[in-house]
Amino acid sequence: MVRMRAVVQRVDGARVVVDGETVGEIIGQGLCVLVGVTHDDTPQKAEQLARKLWSVRILDDEKSCSDVGAPLLVISQFTLYGDARKGRRPTWNAAAPGAVAEPLVDAVVAHLRALGAQVETGRFGADMKVSLTNNGPFTVIVEV
Repeated sequence: MVRMRAVVQRVDGARVVVDGETVGEIIGQGLCVLVGVTHDDTPQKAEQLARKLWSVRILDDEKSCSDVGAPLLVISQFTLYGDARKGRRPTWNAAAPGAVAEPLVDAVVAHLRALGAQVETGRFGADMKVSLTNNGPFTVIVEV
């Protein structure tokens, strides 16, 4: 079973730039979250992922964003479903098309905000430049 997937990095600041313009930025401790959506994902999975991201205890002293009010930078990332097992060129067959994925990534962001999170975002489908300072380094994969 393929699941909605997020690569979560504990950061001390992160930002997304599109065409030379900063479109999303968090300062200080928080999470940079790359979200991948597959064909079977649903609004319920988006809500479940948001709750998990808000409450996962991976900040300093085993705190969560909800514990300390830490911000999140959420960025859509279809390449999380890239498959390079055969040949030399990855396939993206497991990634949902933009018309399916964009509303679900937006739903993750909306649910996080409804929970009280400060959320910044990238720009769906854009050529984004992401920079961050990974604190740890600390990176986990969250699937729902």
